[in-house]
Amino acid sequence: MSGFDCDVLVVGLGPVGAALTAFLARAGVKTLAVDKSAEVYPLPRAAHFDHEIMRVFQALGVAEVAAQHSRPAPAYEFRAADGQVLMRFDLPVGRSPSGWSTGYMFHQPEIERALRAAALACPDGEIRLGWAFAGLTQDADGVTVTLSGVAGEQQVRARYVVGCDGASSAVRGALGITLDDFGFDEPWLVVDVLVGPDAHTPDINLQLCDPERPVTCVLMGPGRHRWEFMLRPGETAEQVLDDGFILPLIAKWDCGPVEIERKAVYRFHGLVARQWRSDRVLLAGDSAHQTPPFAGQGMCSGLRDAANLAWKLEAVIRDGADPALLDTYQTERDPHARALIQLAIGMGKVVCATEPAEVAARDAQMLAAQAAGAPPIPPQTPQPFAAGAILAGSPAAGAYFPQPWSTDAGAVERLDDVLGPGAWLISRTRPGRTAKGVRSVALDDPRLARLAPALTSWLDAQGAAAVLVRPDRYVFGTGEPADLLDAYAARLGRAVVTSSSE
Repeated sequence: MSGFDCDVLVVGLGPVGAALTAFLARAGVKTLAVDKSAEVYPLPRAAHFDHEIMRVFQALGVAEVAAQHSRPAPAYEFRAADGQVLMRFDLPVGRSPSGWSTGYMFHQPEIERALRAAALACPDGEIRLGWAFAGLTQDADGVTVTLSGVAGEQQVRARYVVGCDGASSAVRGALGITLDDFGFDEPWLVVDVLVGPDAHTPDINLQLCDPERPVTCVLMGPGRHRWEFMLRPGETAEQVLDDGFILPLIAKWDCGPVEIERKAVYRFHGLVARQWRSDRVLLAGDSAHQTPPFAGQGMCSGLRDAANLAWKLEAVIRDGADPALLDTYQTERDPHARALIQLAIGMGKVVCATEPAEVAARDAQMLAAQAAGAPPIPPQTPQPFAAGAILAGSPAAGAYFPQPWSTDAGAVERLDDVLGPGAWLISRTRPGRTAKGVRSVALDDPRLARLAPALTSWLDAQGAAAVLVRPDRYVFGTGEPADLLDAYAARLGRAVVTSSSE
C-alpha cells in the first residue's frame, strides 16, 4: 500500500456504494467510501428488490436485517380505469432460483444502514462522510482524487475508483462520459405514507391504467405505502407537491388515515452510460444506468453491478489477475441493464397511455390476451452472458446458478452458507487439484449431503461432470473439472495449483 491511501475509493454511499464497499472489505481489499451527506438519507426511495438481491444481502450477512424491514412482494395487477384486471402476475414466495421469495417490498434507509455496518465490521473497510468528490487525475499506477468538505480539501490516492454517486454523477461528469437516451421521459409525483392501524391500503401492487391520470399504488416496507401519480400537461412541481393537491388524490382510494412521509416529483427516464470504465475509474448503479420504476429493477441493477465488479477488482488487486478482466464488467452488465430498462419502458408505455383510441385498443388487446390464457409480462429473467468472464460454448455458461435449500430436520441449510464466499468447483468426483481462489468440492462431500440431489439434477440437465461457479454466483462454465480449472485460471491469469480438494 506504499503511496496509496486505499486500494479502491468508492464515491457515493447509497445501497450500491455500501454493498460494493462491504464486498471488497470482506475480501481483504482496503476500501475507502466517501459520501457528501453526513448520514443515511432518512426517507425511502427504492421500493422493491428481487430474490437475487436478497441473495446478495445473504452474502453480505445482512439478509436477516433486510427481512425485518421488508415483506414478500404480493401479486402485481394492471387495471383499466373501470377496474377491470388487464393483466396479473403472482410472485411466488420461496420459489425462485435463489430459494428466496421472488420479490420484496422494503424500507431503504434501514437496509442502507445495515450495509454500511457490514462494511465497517471489516478491518479493510472505512467510511468518511461529509466529503464530496471534486475532481481526479489518473496515471499509470493509480488515481488521485480531490475531495471537498467543511474542513477544506483533501486528496486521496487509490489504485482504482468507482463512481456510485447517482444519476447526476460527478465522477461520470469528470470523465466526460455521455449517456444513451432511450427516449422515455415522464414526470410523476411520488408520495410515500405511513399507514396507521386503522388504515386499509391495497394488499397487492397495482398499476391503474387510467387515461385521466395513470397511477401506481404499491406496498413498501412494513407500515408504509406508496402512490405515484403521473402529471398532466401544464401541472407544475410546485402545484402538485402541495398537500391540498395530494390529499384528494389519496382520498379517492378510501384507505383511511395515512400520514404523508415523503413527496417528490421525478422524471422517469431510461439512460445508460456509453462507457463504464475509463482506465482505473469505473461507474456503477445510477451513475452507469437509470431506469423507470415500472419493473422495480433500478436498485436491483445497481446491486448486481456491485456483485459483478467486486470479485473482479479483488482478483486484479489481490491476486494479480489481468486488469483486462475489468473490461468484462460492462460486457456482462450493460446488456442486462439495457434489457431491464427496455422492459420497464414497455410497461411504462402501457401505463402512461392517455389518448382514447390508444387506450381502448390497449385494453381490448390485453383483455383478449388474458382470456386466451396468454402469459402475463413476467419480471425479466436476465439472459446468460453472451461474452465476458465465462467459458463460452459450455452449457449454462453465463447463467445464474441456483441456490438449493434444505429444511430437513427443522434446520434451514443454504448452499451459499455451506460453501462460503469465492468461486466454487462443484463436481461429481473429487478433482484432486484446485486453482487459486477456487473452493473445490465433490457431491459426496458430507457438507452437501442434503443439497446434493438438487445439484446432481442441475448437472444432469447440463450433461456435465462439473460446474465452476463465479463469486457473484453466475456460471463460469461446465465440463470436466480439470478443464474448468485450467480455463478459469487462464481467464484470470492465475496459475493452476496442484493440491487436494476440500
